[in-house]
Amino acid sequence: MAILVASGMTVSTAAYTKTADLVSGRNQYVGKGRLQVVARGSAIGMNITVNVGGVALADDLPLPFIGTTGALSVKDHVIIDQVVAGGRVECFLRNTTVGALTTDYAIYFTPM
Repeated sequence: MAILVASGMTVSTAAYTKTADLVSGRNQYVGKGRLQVVARGSAIGMNITVNVGGVALADDLPLPFIGTTGALSVKDHVIIDQVVAGGRVECFLRNTTVGALTTDYAIYFTPM
């Protein structure tokens, strides 16, 4: 059963800025298991960085899924689906446009 490590809905990021680490709290440290990241930006121009234990799983990559209507789907909006050795989970969003953008995201972990 998956554990929700972090999530956010309509997280706003100002023009040309990068968020602070979006993962905090009790579940930011994970052991060996499956990490799934789903995300959808409101428009083209949002990039994502995800690290686990210092290893970059996504390094400032553009979000391929965009839209402002409908629900975030674990089946349709997968950014990362990877077995990891463990460590601290970090997630950052970076807006590369002149306007503020919003992002929906969720990070799930299933222990092995």
